[in-house]
Amino acid sequence: MISIISSKLFAQEQSWKKLTTATYAGKQDDISFVDKDNGWYVNGFGKIYHTSNGGETWEKQLEQKGTFFRTIAFIDKNTGFAGTVGTDYFPNVTDSIPLYGTRDGGKTWKPVDYKGPYVKGLCAIDVVKEQYINHGKIDYKIHIYAVGRVGSPANMMVSHDGGATWTSNSMNKDCKMLLDIKMFDKNNGFVCAATDEDIEKSNALILKTSDAGKTWKKVYQSNRLFEGTWKASFPTKQVGYVTIQSYNPDTKVKQQRIAKTTDGGETWKEINLVEDANAREFGIGFIDENHGFVGTMNTGYETKDGGKTWKKVNLGMACNKIKIYKDANGKFYGYAIGVDVMKGEF
Repeated sequence: MISIISSKLFAQEQSWKKLTTATYAGKQDDISFVDKDNGWYVNGFGKIYHTSNGGETWEKQLEQKGTFFRTIAFIDKNTGFAGTVGTDYFPNVTDSIPLYGTRDGGKTWKPVDYKGPYVKGLCAIDVVKEQYINHGKIDYKIHIYAVGRVGSPANMMVSHDGGATWTSNSMNKDCKMLLDIKMFDKNNGFVCAATDEDIEKSNALILKTSDAGKTWKKVYQSNRLFEGTWKASFPTKQVGYVTIQSYNPDTKVKQQRIAKTTDGGETWKEINLVEDANAREFGIGFIDENHGFVGTMNTGYETKDGGKTWKKVNLGMACNKIKIYKDANGKFYGYAIGVDVMKGEF
């Protein structure tokens, strides 16, 4: 009886399992699911993979050499968008098209047309579904926001009609890098940013908008160099977390930090993650206000008390994006992507 109970407890502790995917030596950047079965992920080899069974098996839908896919988001089983990091940042990248779209579940992808300044590259996409009454029935307006990029310049692409039309605008007056975006509705949201294109001169930066990205205000800026923010997770509209990346070459600088808000992003405080110079932070995902995960270069971390304490958890190496979902029965599950693709049930 004791051994049975122990094995059950051990199974509960191992909340993430590695999925069987194609080998990729580096950090893979994004993954998107529309339900428990259908999902897609991308990588820097210009590849897009699809699963129709919750990640048990994956089918390669696209391989486009010279393209570095950085981010992906689907609205439904048919309509999705994949952003590229662009040229002049990673070697052997020749594709200068920032965004591709599909209307057939990823079987075919086409470049997305947009009006506005040229977008060098993208790092994140966020989708907002706005409920409204359409001829007596509940329907949704789909707003899509895409930002980038790492290494500069800072640009934003927006669609308010489900991706049918897009416009772009520069955010270089507000920041120099854009790494992630979280929009609560059409008008209100946040971006993870950096103050300088030269990481040696850069502070981590969080900006807030209340007018759909027309204007932005600074709500957090670190006071250390070699820093930028990376990814955000808002389990509620009031409580949010953002990873702070440090590239400080001084190995004596070991403390890794996270920015946290409890007032809807108006103010942020820094909380400690771990003292480890090699634990460069990447993805972050929270189930609720207290329970969440952070991916770093060499391992993952889990907290159950809102970041007061952390313990190591296997998320694979360089986990860049953590997506948490809830099924129809209220049960949480998630996917984490880095060198490997992981699945968690909570």
